Amino acid sequence: IKQSAASPKLLQHTGRAVVFESVEDMTLRVDDPALDVTADDVLVLRNAGPKGAPGMPEAGYLPIPKKLARTGVKDMVRISDARMSGTAFGTIVLHITPESAVGGPLGLVRNGDMIRLDVAKRSIDLLVDEAELQKRRAALATAGTPDWAKRGYAHLFNETILQADEGCDFDFMRAKGK
Repeated sequence: IKQSAASPKLLQHTGRAVVFESVEDMTLRVDDPALDVTADDVLVLRNAGPKGAPGMPEAGYLPIPKKLARTGVKDMVRISDARMSGTAFGTIVLHITPESAVGGPLGLVRNGDMIRLDVAKRSIDLLVDEAELQKRRAALATAGTPDWAKRGYAHLFNETILQADEGCDFDFMRAKGK
């Protein structure tokens, strides 16, 4: 999170998750008048990281749903495994790792779950009991090779790209001994 771009009132916030499965899903649904969303909710975009998107596009700047923007909402908590432009504004937590496409924590979030953000404590908590989280972990589909990555450069990319906290580079491009 870039604190200087965040709304101070949202630096400590608990809200209900509204989950988008992909950039495409977000694009199709975020402005749907029927979307069940309030200004206190937390927008979650997953499968937008290095492998999930693929390529970790600048898709982390989730727009405020139009029906909320029309009422004056300028910011809300947004969480993603994507990235965004450094000039963007908002209370947006990015680069969640490991990304959801490889079994990361965003893959466990469901619509309606409560999420607590506390920037001062450097924490994001999914307020779901551990037994339920264990069930969700067990139910996560094992990430096989996606259809787009069966061969060639796409296969090389999918097999060797690192997560955001490791630089989103190819694993074989690291300096020896690092």
